[in-house]
Amino acid sequence: MQDARLPRLLFVLFAVGAAIYFSSYYAQMPEVVASHFNARGVPNSWQTKSAFFSVFVGVGILAAMVGFVIPRIIAAMPPQFINLPNKGYWLSPEHAAESMQFMSVHFAWFSCALLVVMIFTFDYALKSNLHPQDPPDISRLWYILAGFLLFMVVWTVRMFKRFARPPEDTGSADGEINGP
Repeated sequence: MQDARLPRLLFVLFAVGAAIYFSSYYAQMPEVVASHFNARGVPNSWQTKSAFFSVFVGVGILAAMVGFVIPRIIAAMPPQFINLPNKGYWLSPEHAAESMQFMSVHFAWFSCALLVVMIFTFDYALKSNLHPQDPPDISRLWYILAGFLLFMVVWTVRMFKRFARPPEDTGSADGEINGP
């Protein structure tokens, strides 16, 4: 069984690296920055530089909450309030800790993926504001979003595969193969 230490460490490293990287550009940014772009990369919404960086911090906090607070909330909830297939099995005293561990690791990886997408998105906006005459290619963001979509599909499939049905009981009489 995996534990959540690796994705938690990666999240912290990504967050600290992003904070250092983006703070180094703060002084270079104009006071009003393009903060939203259409599908072709053309800016269509602006905000102050301080609001732009506040949104970055807020989204980072939200990503951390999704990955590290929500699993704790789920673990603290009474089972009747948790919507999980076969929860009688997965949340039974014998399997609850292992189920919560799986969710903790799974949500931690989701949080890392969310933070990486956020970093690339804010980096695109930053570079577009610093070089408005020669902005980065928008296709990079489309590839990032496609990668995140693929991650989400795999993430969701793994979640459903894990909890869709309890493992078969190999020790029961129905599961045993009788000899000749």
